[in-house]
Amino acid sequence: MNMPHKRGSEAAPVQVYLDRQSRRRLDELASHLSTTKSEVLRRGLLALERETTDPASHPVLRLVGAVPEAPGSVRYDVAREHDRFLAAVDEPAPPAPPARRRRPRG
Repeated sequence: MNMPHKRGSEAAPVQVYLDRQSRRRLDELASHLSTTKSEVLRRGLLALERETTDPASHPVLRLVGAVPEAPGSVRYDVAREHDRFLAAVDEPAPPAPPARRRRPRG
């Protein structure tokens, strides 16, 4: 008895209705990324899933200190000093002063 051939991919079509602006956005992203509209939608789903399920990517959880930042990136408790954190995010740190050159003793 012959078994029906199974495709390697179990892809299934999905129909989505988009308004004119969303269709234009999808077209522009596909063109910009040199990929298909389907791939743009797949990548968008992955990004949304990552954003909603990975606590490290959730900005509010990082702000209140529930998720530690990268080692050495913030050396204070963001939950307690949130104004300081927000000020640092809104305004880049001032540039470091130029290094002083020492004059040779002579």
